[in-house]
Amino acid sequence: MNVSSQAPQYPPYAMQPPYLTNPPAPGGWYPEPGPAVVPEPAPARTVRSELRDAVLHVELDSPETGNAVTAAMLDELLAVLAVPDPAVRVIVLSGAGRDFCLGGDRDELLAGLDEDPTGGRIRSYGEKARRVCDALTNSSAVTVARVQGRATGAGFALALACDLRVGADNAVFRLPELALGLPVAWGGLLPRLLHEVGAARVREIILTGRPVGAVEAGELTILQRVVPEQDLDGAVDEWTRPITRRPEAALRVTKTLLGSHASATRLADASVLDSELMASVLAAAHYTRSLATRPPAD
Repeated sequence: MNVSSQAPQYPPYAMQPPYLTNPPAPGGWYPEPGPAVVPEPAPARTVRSELRDAVLHVELDSPETGNAVTAAMLDELLAVLAVPDPAVRVIVLSGAGRDFCLGGDRDELLAGLDEDPTGGRIRSYGEKARRVCDALTNSSAVTVARVQGRATGAGFALALACDLRVGADNAVFRLPELALGLPVAWGGLLPRLLHEVGAARVREIILTGRPVGAVEAGELTILQRVVPEQDLDGAVDEWTRPITRRPEAALRVTKTLLGSHASATRLADASVLDSELMASVLAAAHYTRSLATRPPAD
């Protein structure tokens, strides 16, 4: 066999760089670079979660806003709570900073009305709130609220949706909705509160909007235990340790039974209408304000 030492011949088009699939730009081999694409920054997370053994710790983590509940926070809570992990026996809900939660983000609600005066954004927000509170109440895990400082409005609702509630001696609960022109319609709070506390006391708390301190909250079973703030974690551990040792099947069935009997005593639970009530009241108020500021017709 004769092996030629002559260099192989390539067709003329091979003189172009082989990795260029597009024709070269006029005046040069390479096209002019386009504008740099800057990726959108990831949204700041407002919920932290950590699994320690069989206990899932979920923390509202927006202390600069008093852990105000936004639509994004509700989405994050749903992502953590809506798909239960069978390995989790206890879920502990807490809030970062001085306060557990100062309620819903009113600026976001008002901005939602400006974008959609019919209240569509409010309905979506309210439906998420109901799903989050239902996820806490109906979870197969035992849910524990760890409360310090203020628990206002939506914060009150989140705490009350939990099976067990321990509060620091500086905890304060309040429902200022009526003074703000809002109905008490967030996450199914009202039927839970009526069931846990009783109609007469709930009526007085809602109509006056007065704060309920830790000692009174304990007397009303809004809290089942009150401790100095530095002892909160120890009190939570005293509850979670024995619960995590209970047989999984017995714990799950017992929680289901407790929830079923509690629901039966609530008579008619109209919390499914919470989002509609909130949206209709806010939309009506927004419309009234717009009429007041509208210039007179010529």
